Amino acid sequence: MPELPHKIATLIYGFNEADDVLLLHRSQEPNRGLWSPPGGKLKEGLGESPYACACREAAEETGFALSSRDLHLTGLVSEYGYLGQTHWLMFLFEIRPRLTHLPPPHPEGIFGFFSRTAVLDLPIPQTDRDQIWPLFWCHRGGFFAANAHCHTDGTSTWTLEQSTLPAPRP
Repeated sequence: MPELPHKIATLIYGFNEADDVLLLHRSQEPNRGLWSPPGGKLKEGLGESPYACACREAAEETGFALSSRDLHLTGLVSEYGYLGQTHWLMFLFEIRPRLTHLPPPHPEGIFGFFSRTAVLDLPIPQTDRDQIWPLFWCHRGGFFAANAHCHTDGTSTWTLEQSTLPAPRP
């Protein structure tokens, strides 16, 4: 495979008091027409950190003012050769404070809160359904690092590179 550019992004997982997760029904690519956590690309040219990117994206897309102390880095996903066009490095953050309201519609799409089981009934990206959501749920409060080697036939081979399970909840 020829040398490909790297794209770096953050995904932000926020929960309300009922422990429902905030998702965005995307009106733009990538994943147009699908539900996913809010987030976006890191501004590499500005030297933006993943934490700063997550806070900026939260403010831009949801209106929530967050600081790095409000975030827990739950996962790191690297995708090698996504669609044969790029490599992705994605930082998955959980928002520590509980969200008290649904954000208003945004040019990126509309928001909704969903229970863990309801997420599986939504149209979500297949890789999220098969790999990312199971890893997130298992490691919520802990940490994981995973690598996806994307193949030209659309399949991918996943490797869990680090797994730190959360402490049991009382």
